[in-house]
Amino acid sequence: MNFKWNEEEYKIIENFKGGNKFIKAKMTFDGKVRILDAILPGGASIGMHKHETNFEVVFIIEGSLSVECDGVKEHLESGMVHYCPVGSTHTLINDTGSDVVIKAVIGEVK
Repeated sequence: MNFKWNEEEYKIIENFKGGNKFIKAKMTFDGKVRILDAILPGGASIGMHKHETNFEVVFIIEGSLSVECDGVKEHLESGMVHYCPVGSTHTLINDTGSDVVIKAVIGEVK
């Protein structure tokens, strides 16, 4: 399966997962795997949520942000990867004034 992200338009998702502000996102989902291309503007966040039946791998493409996973908060920047395993809870917070570009893969395992 191939995707042409450059031909897709970003959709605005307000308060994604209960987070602050909005994200701009392109997503595809085949029933087992979701692929996400997103921009988090300064001050935006993806709300705290639990991965009950799936895992998530987040690639920080541009910018920097904070991630809290299972109560541990860390700072990530361009070139780093965040992994949230099944059963874990996490949030992504753009605590800067600049956009953060991420790509993520969320895979169902149960």
